[in-house]
Amino acid sequence: IARRMAESKEHIPHFYMTAEIDVTDLLRERERVNKALPDDKITVNDLMVKGTALALEQVPDLNAAYLDDAVRRFKAVHVGFAVAIDEGLVTPVVRDCHVKSIGRIAKESRELVAKAKGRSLAAADLQGGTFTISNGGVYGSLMSTPILNAAQFGILGMHKIQERPVVVAGKIEARPMVYLALSYDHRIVDGREAVTFLVRVKEGLEDPARVVLDL
Repeated sequence: IARRMAESKEHIPHFYMTAEIDVTDLLRERERVNKALPDDKITVNDLMVKGTALALEQVPDLNAAYLDDAVRRFKAVHVGFAVAIDEGLVTPVVRDCHVKSIGRIAKESRELVAKAKGRSLAAADLQGGTFTISNGGVYGSLMSTPILNAAQFGILGMHKIQERPVVVAGKIEARPMVYLALSYDHRIVDGREAVTFLVRVKEGLEDPARVVLDL
């Protein structure tokens, strides 16, 4: 993994963009769903995986990879997410996130995390990802610039949810806010596509009914 990260940073022109998201409604919707389904709780990371998958369907240039000297765009969205174990990070993959309910994504994510912690991940659990999410926020990180998981074209860093003063309808309110940082391969992805993707993620997570309606 260390060798691949070094090669990615050396050979790929990384470019970075950030967005700030108000997760007030997202947290409220998550709480409502978890009360209704106490045995099948969903996490903010699960919602992020689903929101990312929906955004990738609309911006396919980021759901792609550079393979065999050619750009390959994927119809299916397979999202890898970083899990920290004692030896470092592993990135198990939830497949077909674009067509799975948030409940199914949450269930498979729990199973993959348990396998990672139990050192029982199979090679197939780590292969085939088309996009990656890194969640340093669980450890308190406020901002980062993730390194691309080559040959993927994008990785999304999620950070700590923190109350900040924001203006809502002309009034200052304390709202739970989170920064999202997108790193992308600037050889293939231009700023327009990157911004569009971040805006689509923001729209989906700030209107969480889009994410959880298919539960």
